[in-house]
Amino acid sequence: MFEDPRILWFIPGLPLLASVVTAFLGPRLLRDKSHWPCVLAVIASCALAIGVFASVSSGFQGLHTSYTWFQTGDVDIGVSLRVDGLTAVMLVTVTFIGSWIAIYSIGYMHGDPGYPRYFAEISLFVFAMTGLVLADNFVLLYAFWEGVGLCSYLLVGYYFAKPSAAAAARKAFLVTRLGDVGLLIGILLIYTALGPSLDYESVMPRGQHASPGVLCAVCLLLFTGAVGKSAQFPLHVWLPDAMEGPSPVSALIHAATMVTAGVYLVARCTPLFGFSPSAQLVVACIGGFTAFLAALIALTQTDLKRVLAYSTISQLGYMFLALGSGTSHEYLAGIAVAAAIFHLFTHAFFKALLFLAAGSVMHAMGGVIDMRRIGGLRKVMPTTHWTFLCGAGALSGFPIIFSGFWSKDEILAVAFKAGQPGSFANSIYILLFLLGLVTAGLTAFYTFRAYFLTFWGPERVPPEAGHHAHESPPVMLVPLMVLAAGAVFAGILLGPTGIFEHFLEVHWMQAAFPRLLPATEHHGNLPLMVASSLFALGGIGLAWWLYVRRPALAREMAQALPGAYELSKNKFYLDEIFAALVVRPLAGLAHFLRVFDQYIVDSFVDLTAHAPRWLGHLLRPVQNGLVQFYALLMVLGLAGFLLSVLMR
Repeated sequence: MFEDPRILWFIPGLPLLASVVTAFLGPRLLRDKSHWPCVLAVIASCALAIGVFASVSSGFQGLHTSYTWFQTGDVDIGVSLRVDGLTAVMLVTVTFIGSWIAIYSIGYMHGDPGYPRYFAEISLFVFAMTGLVLADNFVLLYAFWEGVGLCSYLLVGYYFAKPSAAAAARKAFLVTRLGDVGLLIGILLIYTALGPSLDYESVMPRGQHASPGVLCAVCLLLFTGAVGKSAQFPLHVWLPDAMEGPSPVSALIHAATMVTAGVYLVARCTPLFGFSPSAQLVVACIGGFTAFLAALIALTQTDLKRVLAYSTISQLGYMFLALGSGTSHEYLAGIAVAAAIFHLFTHAFFKALLFLAAGSVMHAMGGVIDMRRIGGLRKVMPTTHWTFLCGAGALSGFPIIFSGFWSKDEILAVAFKAGQPGSFANSIYILLFLLGLVTAGLTAFYTFRAYFLTFWGPERVPPEAGHHAHESPPVMLVPLMVLAAGAVFAGILLGPTGIFEHFLEVHWMQAAFPRLLPATEHHGNLPLMVASSLFALGGIGLAWWLYVRRPALAREMAQALPGAYELSKNKFYLDEIFAALVVRPLAGLAHFLRVFDQYIVDSFVDLTAHAPRWLGHLLRPVQNGLVQFYALLMVLGLAGFLLSVLMR
């Protein structure tokens, strides 16, 4: 059944149908039952995605069906849906996480006046995201890419009457558009340099025949799109503000799926990046620096969701560090992309879990998420507490037990291998490896800082929570428990055995770029595991010492280092810098152009319009309606004519 290519249409088609049904029938007929089309459609898509995954595991790949979208010149663009190992993993990730988030939303959004609109937008997002990973050519990918951006705008600005939410949605939309412009130019350059076909299968092999400069430009332009969508420096500034949306939106779009679209794009284009070491080095440097910068900012944030937002930026940086480290050795490209996608997979579980747990806290605390106003909730909210602890352990890379340890360790191993032996580029990879190791320690510290501030210490419940703080309802807790199980077991089941890497190698990599990837074996790096474990445990221990054992010491350290503390707390003033260098100059230019248009251009147009009227004023006295005057003019005219003849 799942070997039938027509099945692929139902995976994005069912959520699209649910979105249309909910949008038209929800406000009047479904009302508080508006979640049913979304939940049923996403669960059905998940079941189909798992079936397709099983068929790919059995040896089927390249399943597709298509019709011609448009033809122009020598370009023939089809709506073609294709499945291979990479697509199968992404489909299962998006639909499985999306299913539990949709179920969680039933309890979280209960009673909200925009209930039907919310589920219509969630369904539309799942449609766009599944279409993006199923697309078989760059034009179709770009269409769904923009669809995902539109859904992000709608969901971030869900509370559109709230000025901060409207501003956050506008900021997310505009900042990601900057990256999208680069992606569009990159696709056009692919057409001129590697085209005319824009299908993946046609474009990827041609990379080795392109000039190094052109290929590097193509890769960097594609990466620009990924930088915007996946919130990498310097276009990362939209993601923390996007936390203005509901917590399930944060979990679905800005932690588990949408922001990983950029990682998917670079992974899909690995055959192109593999022939451009310079572009890969840029990817690795941007990823490593972003991971470190976001971790530094997260150290001092007091809003729980913002801490998680910066951790998302940091973890995405890890993924790009891996994708950019697939150079120097042919086989390294394969294990690099496998490490990045493995971390994407585990990150989807534990980051969605953490955002949903934060939403559970927010739900119980009357909307308060400021860690300075809440605390000691482990007894008040026991299930939320232990599920958050599972997510925190996975994010921090707690050794052996949690999934984040295995996937993050593979990324560090790839960066370390890329630094062997000793050219200048290899030296940069060694520095990036060390930066990633330090970032692992920072991640463990700020993650457990958030955990201890929220769930330990004296019980602090804000007045907004009412008289009795309570645990969330079962419809919200069951998704937390399922995702907690994934955060714990996904790594231990897949990491040590190398099953994940082997699946991607056999069912995607060997077909996508066989020249870059001979058969590989999975090897662990025990010294590196020990080093990363020490950094993680050290960060956790330091957080416990500062926020449980000696809480006053944290305040003393902040007072002792006011400059560093203020830099981190104020996000290194990057928003202010961008406002000074980009926003205000462009706003000034816009004001100048508006004034120029109003007083110069409009005045010139008005002058042109007034000219006939002024000319009419000059001739109007001649047309006075008196016959005698007309006769006089005729006589004078005749006299003038005769005079001119006589004077010749």
